[in-house]
Amino acid sequence: MRTISATEASRRFPDMLDAVAAGETVTVTRGGQPIAEISPARHRTGRDLRLALAATSQPDESFETDIAEAVAGLDHAGGDPWAAG
Repeated sequence: MRTISATEASRRFPDMLDAVAAGETVTVTRGGQPIAEISPARHRTGRDLRLALAATSQPDESFETDIAEAVAGLDHAGGDPWAAG
């Protein structure tokens, strides 16, 4: 794992991304303290989804109704459905 300062990371950003793309994790420091770790993106697969879902319980009987009510409550005219109203 490589450690570089924030200043160096800024100056050598393309080189840092090349290292990450090659599988390396880079720790970025500011004032000698670690502030970030940049690592390769994890490629998710259908198997990952199946494993995650296997660890959950089945939805209850009201799940389908709850989803239908939530969708019906959306403002399909383009407004913000999360805005306080």
